[in-house]
Amino acid sequence: MIKMENVSSGYRKKEVLHKVSLSVEDGKIVTIIGRNGCGKSTLIKTMLGFIPMTQGSVQLNGVSVGNAAPQKVAQTAAYLPQLHQNGDISVGRLVLHGRFPYLSYPRNYRKEDKEIAHKAMERMGIAGLSQVPLGELSGGMSQKAYIAMALAQETPIIVMDEPTTFLDIGEQLKFMRLCRELAAGGKTVVLVLHDIASALSVSDQIAVMQEGRIVRFGTPQEILESDVLQKLYGVCVRAIETQSGVQYYYERS
Repeated sequence: MIKMENVSSGYRKKEVLHKVSLSVEDGKIVTIIGRNGCGKSTLIKTMLGFIPMTQGSVQLNGVSVGNAAPQKVAQTAAYLPQLHQNGDISVGRLVLHGRFPYLSYPRNYRKEDKEIAHKAMERMGIAGLSQVPLGELSGGMSQKAYIAMALAQETPIIVMDEPTTFLDIGEQLKFMRLCRELAAGGKTVVLVLHDIASALSVSDQIAVMQEGRIVRFGTPQEILESDVLQKLYGVCVRAIETQSGVQYYYERS
């Protein structure tokens, strides 16, 4: 479970996040949406302790962020950043980085670490690329390697910032199924997404951000029935029933 209470944070002397409170239950998917620059990435970085709070508190499965050691936080929550660099490191070596929170220095990987990393690559369909340098991969395949690294961390909470970047539509749908599988297995999943239709489809709850604050929080149906999306994006989102389930589309308001 994630519990944020009256959390403020920012960069240097500029406050970006203003008294944000958010609770996410175990086994739930919560997606954070909002326009560019509204504080979505700042929120999750503060949640994980990468940006210090100027006020408030964060609890991750009982771990107090800000007071706990970074290693303990990393054993509780995995993080997939929005931006990352591809270098000469191999896919397999990158995924093994997900095991860092469980190793002391020098990092000597155990048999179980290698098995967990391999299973994560299998789950993402990239086990055959273990020896391939990241720099030789397409953007989509590289993104799958980073998602596998987050999975290999085997934490009860997984936080991902724009995880569908570079993924084609088929891979995006597979990723959404993966998120539902993770939640069904008891993991708490927090996503930052720009695709509102995907957020409505995959989420148990949605947090809508504007200017460093959560201005609306509720189920996809509650968000859809409110006027917040129209006010924020200038579009109407409609839902239609199909044989494969509810589908969403946009109308210009």
